[in-house]
Amino acid sequence: MVSQEPLEKTPLHALHLELGARMVPFAGYDMPVQYPMGVLKEHLHTREKAGLFDVSHMGQVWLKPRSGNLADAAIALEKLVPVDILGLKPGRQRYAFFTNENGGILDDLMVANRGDHLLIIVNAACKDADLAHMKAYLSDLCAVETHFEDKALLALQGPKAEAVLAPLCPAVAEMKFMDVRACEILGVTCVISRSGYTGEDGFEISVPAEHAEALARALLAHEDCAPIGLGARDSLRLEAGLCLYGNDIDETTTPVEAALVWGMQKARRPGGDREGGFPGADIILQQLADGAKRLRVGLKAEGRAPIRPPAKLFADDKGETEIGHVTSGGFGPSVGAPVAMGYVAADHAETGTTLYAEVRGKYLPVTITDTPFIKPTYKR
Repeated sequence: MVSQEPLEKTPLHALHLELGARMVPFAGYDMPVQYPMGVLKEHLHTREKAGLFDVSHMGQVWLKPRSGNLADAAIALEKLVPVDILGLKPGRQRYAFFTNENGGILDDLMVANRGDHLLIIVNAACKDADLAHMKAYLSDLCAVETHFEDKALLALQGPKAEAVLAPLCPAVAEMKFMDVRACEILGVTCVISRSGYTGEDGFEISVPAEHAEALARALLAHEDCAPIGLGARDSLRLEAGLCLYGNDIDETTTPVEAALVWGMQKARRPGGDREGGFPGADIILQQLADGAKRLRVGLKAEGRAPIRPPAKLFADDKGETEIGHVTSGGFGPSVGAPVAMGYVAADHAETGTTLYAEVRGKYLPVTITDTPFIKPTYKR
């Protein structure tokens, strides 16, 4: 009999149980998938008011230049990501991704310029591998400090997020999408970014682990704020057309195939000041020039039946010409219809194209649709 490693617990674990959460294993942690409100109502509450998510399972890493010059850390990190880190201004963050020699994505992450260091947020399932990756390639120029245990991370999302957080930290009202700043909340210094992964306005708050529960309780005391689990987090990010690592992107998908070209700034593209120089650059730059053979697309189905992964996609309703597969799918509560994402051959990827998804032996029509499926409410 194979023994399993005990699940890790976030600093909010006891609070989840107190709030009646149904807990499930996720990325090695015991995490709340839903609360008594239920996934559907949690999803809609976040879209209409504000939802509080525990994302403390994600990894927080500080990259500090040994020279004391942050530009040295930025240039070092650019050797691992096809993203302009040097041009990232203090108090700002941007989306990035580690690539491998084949142009595949090792993980997607957020990078913030904190003035004297870079704050990097990585996915829970990848954080140990990411840490080893950074230490192997960056340690000569940077100190790589982990805050996996001593920091918690809360995500406050929804149109009422500012109204919930501002009484505790008035300065957040001045922040725009992707701004990052330190703020004292309940007498404790936290690092807040105006960002999230739901398509809504909101914040992610890095707080010392021992103060996480007090902060969560203070936020939940607001009448518009409710605890939200992983179930609604997944449906929210799917409606927003955002990738889930391990489903929509992985080591076999390039940023070009994954429709993440917007995350590669001009400086790192062909003709840019710092063109290439990252793992898989030859493949990725070639795809930028010539196009990829397959692309990630949004999919809308007719009727109410969700199209879930790994459903195969066909060009015909007889299932004779397979041209792709679904990577994420479910019912979109805000859309009021099934939504999905998947990869299809580039010559079948035009918006408006009708394809057929194989579901329990039937071939159901789906239409390629632009993402996001909802209109984002980020504060620009």
